[in-house]
Amino acid sequence: MSGSKLSDASSPRPAAPDEPLPLTVYALPQPDQAIRDDAGRRVWQGRWKMIIVALVCAAPVLASYFTYYVIRPEGRRNHGALIDPQRPLPDVATTSLDGRAGSLRDLKGQWLLISVAGGACDAACQNHLYLQRQMREGLGKDKERLDWVWLVPDDAPVPEAMRPALAQATVLRVPVQALASWLAPESGRTLADHLYLVDPLGNWMMRFPAGLDTAGAAKAKRDIERLLRAANAWDKPGRSAQPAAGPTRP
Repeated sequence: MSGSKLSDASSPRPAAPDEPLPLTVYALPQPDQAIRDDAGRRVWQGRWKMIIVALVCAAPVLASYFTYYVIRPEGRRNHGALIDPQRPLPDVATTSLDGRAGSLRDLKGQWLLISVAGGACDAACQNHLYLQRQMREGLGKDKERLDWVWLVPDDAPVPEAMRPALAQATVLRVPVQALASWLAPESGRTLADHLYLVDPLGNWMMRFPAGLDTAGAAKAKRDIERLLRAANAWDKPGRSAQPAAGPTRP
Protein backbone atom coordinates (compact mmCIF):
# COMPACT_ATOMS: atom_id res chain seq x y z
CA MET A 1 0.00 0.00 0.00
CA SER A 2 2.72 2.37 0.92
CA GLY A 3 4.58 1.60 -2.31
CA SER A 4 1.56 2.29 -4.37
CA LYS A 5 1.10 5.64 -2.66
CA LEU A 6 4.67 6.61 -3.32
CA SER A 7 4.39 5.65 -6.93
CA ASP A 8 1.22 7.68 -7.24
CA ALA A 9 2.86 10.73 -5.69
CA SER A 10 5.98 10.54 -7.82
CA SER A 11 4.29 9.87 -11.13
CA PRO A 12 4.07 12.99 -13.33
CA ARG A 13 0.72 14.56 -13.81
CA PRO A 14 -0.66 14.97 -17.26
CA ALA A 15 0.17 18.39 -18.79
CA ALA A 16 -2.62 20.87 -18.90
CA PRO A 17 -3.91 21.48 -22.34
CA ASP A 18 -2.57 24.56 -24.06
CA GLU A 19 -4.78 27.57 -23.56
CA PRO A 20 -4.70 30.76 -25.59
CA LEU A 21 -3.14 33.80 -23.86
CA PRO A 22 -5.70 36.37 -22.85
CA LEU A 23 -5.61 39.26 -25.24
CA THR A 24 -7.23 41.92 -23.11
CA VAL A 25 -7.23 45.25 -24.98
CA TYR A 26 -6.94 48.19 -22.60
CA ALA A 27 -8.52 51.47 -23.55
CA LEU A 28 -5.91 53.66 -25.23
CA PRO A 29 -6.25 57.48 -25.11
CA GLN A 30 -7.50 59.06 -28.22
CA PRO A 31 -4.79 60.98 -30.11
CA ASP A 32 -6.53 64.34 -29.79
CA GLN A 33 -7.07 63.83 -26.04
CA ALA A 34 -3.39 62.99 -25.56
CA ILE A 35 -2.42 66.11 -27.42
CA ARG A 36 -4.73 68.23 -25.27
CA ASP A 37 -3.39 66.70 -22.05
CA ASP A 38 0.20 67.29 -23.13
CA ALA A 39 -0.59 70.86 -24.13
CA GLY A 40 -2.26 71.44 -20.75
CA ARG A 41 0.81 70.17 -18.91
CA ARG A 42 3.05 72.41 -20.99
CA VAL A 43 0.84 75.43 -20.29
CA TRP A 44 0.92 74.85 -16.53
CA GLN A 45 4.67 74.28 -16.59
CA GLY A 46 5.13 77.50 -18.55
CA ARG A 47 2.92 79.43 -16.13
CA TRP A 48 4.83 78.16 -13.11
CA LYS A 49 8.12 79.11 -14.75
CA MET A 50 6.77 82.59 -15.47
CA ILE A 51 5.57 82.95 -11.87
CA ILE A 52 8.97 81.89 -10.55
CA VAL A 53 10.78 84.31 -12.86
CA ALA A 54 8.40 87.12 -11.87
CA LEU A 55 8.96 86.43 -8.17
CA VAL A 56 12.72 86.43 -8.64
CA CYS A 57 12.57 89.75 -10.53
CA ALA A 58 10.17 91.32 -8.04
CA ALA A 59 12.06 90.17 -4.95
CA PRO A 60 14.29 93.29 -4.70
CA VAL A 61 11.30 95.61 -5.12
CA LEU A 62 9.25 93.70 -2.56
CA ALA A 63 12.21 93.72 -0.17
CA SER A 64 12.60 97.49 -0.57
CA TYR A 65 8.89 98.06 0.12
CA PHE A 66 9.07 95.79 3.17
CA THR A 67 12.16 97.60 4.39
CA TYR A 68 10.66 101.06 3.85
CA TYR A 69 7.14 100.46 5.14
CA VAL A 70 7.83 97.87 7.88
CA ILE A 71 11.43 98.19 9.03
CA ARG A 72 12.13 101.73 7.71
CA PRO A 73 15.80 102.05 8.74
CA GLU A 74 16.46 104.73 6.11
CA GLY A 75 13.39 106.69 7.14
CA ARG A 76 14.69 106.92 10.69
CA ARG A 77 18.14 108.01 9.50
CA ASN A 78 16.98 110.87 7.28
CA HIS A 79 17.82 114.19 8.88
CA GLY A 80 15.96 116.21 6.26
CA ALA A 81 12.25 116.03 5.53
CA LEU A 82 11.34 114.60 2.13
CA ILE A 83 8.95 116.77 0.11
CA ASP A 84 6.04 114.85 -1.39
CA PRO A 85 4.99 115.70 -3.98
CA GLN A 86 8.17 117.33 -5.21
CA ARG A 87 7.93 120.90 -6.47
CA PRO A 88 9.63 121.88 -9.75
CA LEU A 89 11.66 125.04 -10.16
CA PRO A 90 9.33 127.85 -11.28
CA ASP A 91 10.10 129.98 -14.30
CA VAL A 92 10.88 133.08 -12.24
CA ALA A 93 13.12 135.98 -13.24
CA THR A 94 16.35 136.38 -11.28
CA THR A 95 19.08 139.01 -11.06
CA SER A 96 22.68 138.29 -10.11
CA LEU A 97 24.70 140.61 -7.87
CA ASP A 98 26.34 142.12 -10.95
CA GLY A 99 22.95 142.83 -12.53
CA ARG A 100 22.66 139.96 -15.03
CA ALA A 101 19.12 138.75 -15.70
CA GLY A 102 18.20 135.09 -15.72
CA SER A 103 15.68 132.52 -14.54
CA LEU A 104 15.54 130.08 -11.65
CA ARG A 105 15.24 127.31 -14.21
CA ASP A 106 18.75 128.13 -15.37
CA LEU A 107 19.90 126.32 -12.22
CA LYS A 108 18.64 122.94 -13.45
CA GLY A 109 21.26 120.30 -14.09
CA GLN A 110 22.92 120.37 -10.66
CA TRP A 111 22.00 119.42 -7.12
CA LEU A 112 21.26 122.70 -5.32
CA LEU A 113 21.70 123.42 -1.61
CA ILE A 114 19.68 126.61 -1.10
CA SER A 115 19.42 129.19 1.65
CA VAL A 116 17.07 132.19 1.68
CA ALA A 117 17.89 135.47 3.43
CA GLY A 118 17.83 139.22 2.89
CA GLY A 119 20.82 140.96 1.39
CA ALA A 120 21.93 142.42 4.73
CA CYS A 121 22.62 138.80 5.84
CA ASP A 122 22.36 138.61 9.62
CA ALA A 123 24.19 136.10 11.82
CA ALA A 124 21.78 133.23 10.96
CA CYS A 125 22.25 133.93 7.25
CA GLN A 126 26.04 133.92 7.62
CA ASN A 127 25.87 130.64 9.54
CA HIS A 128 23.84 129.06 6.73
CA LEU A 129 26.30 130.24 4.10
CA TYR A 130 29.19 128.83 6.12
CA LEU A 131 27.44 125.47 6.59
CA GLN A 132 26.54 125.30 2.89
CA ARG A 133 30.15 125.80 1.94
CA GLN A 134 31.38 123.25 4.48
CA MET A 135 28.83 120.63 3.45
CA ARG A 136 29.77 121.02 -0.20
CA GLU A 137 33.51 120.82 0.50
CA GLY A 138 32.87 117.74 2.65
CA LEU A 139 31.58 115.84 -0.39
CA GLY A 140 35.11 115.54 -1.76
CA LYS A 141 35.18 114.58 -5.44
CA ASP A 142 31.37 114.76 -5.57
CA LYS A 143 31.28 118.43 -4.62
CA GLU A 144 31.20 119.40 -8.32
CA ARG A 145 27.73 117.86 -8.47
CA LEU A 146 26.35 120.34 -5.91
CA ASP A 147 25.88 124.13 -6.13
CA TRP A 148 25.38 126.16 -2.99
CA VAL A 149 22.86 128.88 -3.66
CA TRP A 150 21.78 131.99 -1.76
CA LEU A 151 18.43 133.40 -2.86
CA VAL A 152 17.93 137.03 -1.82
CA PRO A 153 14.25 138.10 -1.66
CA ASP A 154 14.86 141.86 -1.22
CA ASP A 155 16.89 144.73 -2.65
CA ALA A 156 19.17 145.24 0.36
CA PRO A 157 22.82 145.48 -0.71
CA VAL A 158 25.09 142.57 0.13
CA PRO A 159 27.98 143.79 2.31
CA GLU A 160 31.16 144.25 0.29
CA ALA A 161 33.16 142.43 2.96
CA MET A 162 31.17 139.25 2.26
CA ARG A 163 31.65 139.16 -1.49
CA PRO A 164 35.05 137.42 -1.54
CA ALA A 165 33.57 134.68 0.66
CA LEU A 166 30.84 134.13 -1.93
CA ALA A 167 33.19 133.41 -4.83
CA GLN A 168 31.91 129.83 -5.22
CA ALA A 169 28.31 130.57 -4.33
CA THR A 170 25.44 131.35 -6.68
CA VAL A 171 23.72 134.48 -5.36
CA LEU A 172 20.48 135.58 -7.01
CA ARG A 173 17.80 138.09 -6.21
CA VAL A 174 14.33 136.55 -6.53
CA PRO A 175 10.92 138.12 -5.80
CA VAL A 176 9.75 137.01 -2.38
CA GLN A 177 6.28 136.11 -3.69
CA ALA A 178 7.81 133.67 -6.17
CA LEU A 179 9.85 131.98 -3.45
CA ALA A 180 6.85 131.70 -1.16
CA SER A 181 4.87 129.95 -3.89
CA TRP A 182 7.65 127.37 -4.38
CA LEU A 183 9.49 126.76 -1.10
CA ALA A 184 7.72 126.30 2.21
CA PRO A 185 9.04 126.32 5.79
CA GLU A 186 7.86 124.18 8.67
CA SER A 187 4.79 125.40 10.48
CA GLY A 188 5.70 128.40 12.62
CA ARG A 189 8.98 128.96 10.78
CA THR A 190 10.13 131.29 8.01
CA LEU A 191 11.85 130.56 4.71
CA ALA A 192 15.13 131.86 6.13
CA ASP A 193 15.13 129.23 8.91
CA HIS A 194 15.92 126.26 6.64
CA LEU A 195 18.24 124.91 4.01
CA TYR A 196 16.57 123.34 0.96
CA LEU A 197 17.78 120.64 -1.43
CA VAL A 198 16.82 120.55 -5.13
CA ASP A 199 17.66 117.65 -7.46
CA PRO A 200 19.23 118.02 -10.94
CA LEU A 201 15.80 117.73 -12.58
CA GLY A 202 14.83 120.95 -10.81
CA ASN A 203 12.59 119.44 -8.13
CA TRP A 204 12.64 120.70 -4.55
CA MET A 205 12.73 117.39 -2.69
CA MET A 206 14.17 117.91 0.83
CA ARG A 207 14.08 120.51 3.61
CA PHE A 208 16.58 120.47 6.46
CA PRO A 209 15.57 121.37 10.02
CA ALA A 210 15.61 124.93 11.30
CA GLY A 211 18.48 126.07 13.49
CA LEU A 212 21.03 123.85 11.78
CA ASP A 213 24.34 123.63 13.64
CA THR A 214 27.60 121.84 12.84
CA ALA A 215 26.33 118.47 14.11
CA GLY A 216 23.08 118.87 12.20
CA ALA A 217 24.98 119.86 9.06
CA ALA A 218 27.02 116.64 9.29
CA LYS A 219 23.77 114.64 9.35
CA ALA A 220 22.38 116.67 6.45
CA LYS A 221 25.56 116.00 4.49
CA ARG A 222 25.04 112.26 4.98
CA ASP A 223 21.55 112.64 3.48
CA ILE A 224 23.08 114.39 0.47
CA GLU A 225 25.78 111.72 0.12
CA ARG A 226 23.16 108.95 0.04
CA LEU A 227 21.18 110.82 -2.61
CA LEU A 228 24.29 111.38 -4.73
CA ARG A 229 25.14 107.67 -4.54
CA ALA A 230 21.60 106.71 -5.51
CA ALA A 231 21.76 109.07 -8.53
CA ASN A 232 25.31 108.17 -9.50
CA ALA A 233 24.26 106.22 -12.61
CA TRP A 234 22.61 109.19 -14.32
CA ASP A 235 23.84 112.37 -12.60
CA LYS A 236 27.35 113.58 -13.43
CA PRO A 237 29.39 116.66 -12.45
CA GLY A 238 28.07 119.61 -14.37
CA ARG A 239 27.84 123.36 -14.27
CA SER A 240 29.70 124.16 -11.06
CA ALA A 241 33.26 122.97 -11.75
CA GLN A 242 35.25 125.61 -9.90
CA PRO A 243 38.65 125.87 -8.20
CA ALA A 244 39.03 124.05 -4.92
CA ALA A 245 39.87 127.19 -2.95
CA GLY A 246 36.65 128.59 -1.53
CA PRO A 247 35.28 131.17 0.82
CA THR A 248 36.04 131.30 4.49
CA ARG A 249 33.32 131.85 7.05
CA PRO A 250 31.72 135.25 6.46
